[in-house]
Amino acid sequence: MNEQPYSTSTDVVEIDAMGQPCPMPLLMLKRQLKKSTSAQMFCLKSSDPHSEIDVTRYCQIHDLKCTFSKLSEHEFHYLIES
Repeated sequence: MNEQPYSTSTDVVEIDAMGQPCPMPLLMLKRQLKKSTSAQMFCLKSSDPHSEIDVTRYCQIHDLKCTFSKLSEHEFHYLIES
């Protein structure tokens, strides 16, 4: 039996912003949040180190839970719960 990393009651939407300069990662996140009709989780992948400031500040302002992970010098992941 395989264990799922996320709850099956919540969909995880992947947003691939790799190679996109700021502010594109944040704009791509905003687009997906607008499309969302129910509580979802979003995994935003970015290669721009400046995205950390933009995304985390946006999540704070809009009361979204955001978990930041730096995978390498050029890969950053954000798990955002709406």
